Amino acid sequence: MLHLTLRQLQVFESAARHLSLSRAAEELHLSQPGVSMQLKKLAEVVGHPLLEQTGKRVRLTGQGQELVATAREILGAVKRYELSLVARQGLTGGNLHIVAITTASYFVPRLLGEFSRRHPGVKVSLRVTNREQVLSSLTAGLDDLYILGQPPEGLAVTAIPFLENPLVVLAAPDHPLAHSKNIQLARLAKEPWLLREPGSGTRKAVERLFADHGLRLTPHMELGSNEAIKQAVLAGLGISVVSRHTLTLHAPGQFAILDAVGFPIPRQWYAVYPAGRLRSVVARTFLDFLLSDGTKP
Repeated sequence: MLHLTLRQLQVFESAARHLSLSRAAEELHLSQPGVSMQLKKLAEVVGHPLLEQTGKRVRLTGQGQELVATAREILGAVKRYELSLVARQGLTGGNLHIVAITTASYFVPRLLGEFSRRHPGVKVSLRVTNREQVLSSLTAGLDDLYILGQPPEGLAVTAIPFLENPLVVLAAPDHPLAHSKNIQLARLAKEPWLLREPGSGTRKAVERLFADHGLRLTPHMELGSNEAIKQAVLAGLGISVVSRHTLTLHAPGQFAILDAVGFPIPRQWYAVYPAGRLRSVVARTFLDFLLSDGTKP
C-alpha cells in the first residue's frame, strides 16, 4: 500500500497541469519550497521521479504521466463524495470553486459577494487567471464552474450564457477619431493597435471581424492585461478593443468609445463545466443565481 496523501496528489496534479512549480504554488496558496517538498515526498513514496526540471522548464516523466491520470481519478472521486455530502446538507454548508478569466474580475466578485450574503454557510473560492490557464483547469475538471467569454473548442463542455459582453473600440478622449461617426474598418486598421496576448478571446474576436472583411491587424504592442491596455490607450500609444465591463469603474469621458462599423461585437459571458459532470447543490444554486441576478452588469 502506498502511503501517499491527498495533498501530495493535489500538489502533483496542479504542477503537472501547469508544468510550473510557481504556478502550482500560486494556485494552491503554498510557497514554492512547500510545493517542491510535497513533490519530493510523493516521488519517494512512488519510488520514481515524476517531474524533470531543466532551468525553468518542467516536464512529466513516464511515471508522472501515468500517475497524473490516477491522481485525477482519485481527486475526482473525492470531489464526487463531497458533492454527495453537500447535497444532503443543502446550502447550510459546502464549497463553491470558481475559475474566471481576468476580464471577468470586473463583475464576478460582485456576484459572488451577493451570493455569499444570501448563503453565508457556503465557502466561496475565486481564482482569476488568463484564458490558457482557465482551459487547463477546465480540462482537469476539479472546480465547479468556469467563467469564459468564449466557450472552448474541442472540449466536451456545457456552456450556459448568462450576461452580455459587448466588445468596444477604445481610444483616448482626444484621439482624432473620438467624435467621428460610422468609422470604416479599413480606416481603423491603419491605426496603431494595442492587443492582448495571442490566445486571448477578445483578440480572437476582433481579428476574426477584420479577417471577415479582408483586413489584417498588426499589433503595435501586445499587452498582458486590460489595465495595461487602458493605460497605454490613455498614453496615446494606440487604440484597442475591450469588454465594456472593463470600463465599469471609470468616470464617463475618461475614454472615448469609437463609433465603428461592426462594433460593438456582440458576445456573451458563459458559465462552463465539463459535459456530463455531476454538479453540486451549491453549483446548481449559483448557476440559477447567475441566470436570474447575474444578467445585469
